[in-house]
Amino acid sequence: MFDIGKKGADKGQDSATQAKAPPSAAAEPAAHRTPAASREAAVIGPSIHIDGDLRGEEDLIIEGEVNGTVQLRNNTLTIGAQGKVNADVFAHSIYVEGYMEGDLIGLERVCIRKSAQVRGNITSPRVTLEDGARFKGSIEMDPQAVEAAINKRRGAAPAPSLQEPKGQPQQNGAKPEAASVAKR
Repeated sequence: MFDIGKKGADKGQDSATQAKAPPSAAAEPAAHRTPAASREAAVIGPSIHIDGDLRGEEDLIIEGEVNGTVQLRNNTLTIGAQGKVNADVFAHSIYVEGYMEGDLIGLERVCIRKSAQVRGNITSPRVTLEDGARFKGSIEMDPQAVEAAINKRRGAAPAPSLQEPKGQPQQNGAKPEAASVAKR
């Protein structure tokens, strides 16, 4: 009984080895792409709920619920058919199949699939709205608008550094008004 399984396994391994040997150049890239793609994409499952800031350096698929912000500067975000996102999203490429409410900033592209429901503004050099998708908001495809959106996000980062020195002037009591003027 076990010998049959071994022989079948051995035959399977031999045939797999033989099949891989001649077309090795063709088989390796296909095998390389599939595991790498599945290995690089993280998945937030349908039963997961996240509130807060979500940042990462790998592709992400959201099938659960996310509230807050999502930042994947150099990677792809996919909001799956079951995904519900109430967040401002910033990613290299964004694909929406589920529900999305918030602003979408795509450095390369934003694709709204036919099953998607999107409420928010899209800023990206390439935007695709499939027939049947529900969308309410504005679309900016001007490369300068994308740069402006990126600079806004970078401009938002220095604001905490303005607030950090604010703690020092509060001790002196002399500059809290100057800090509030700087915010305006």
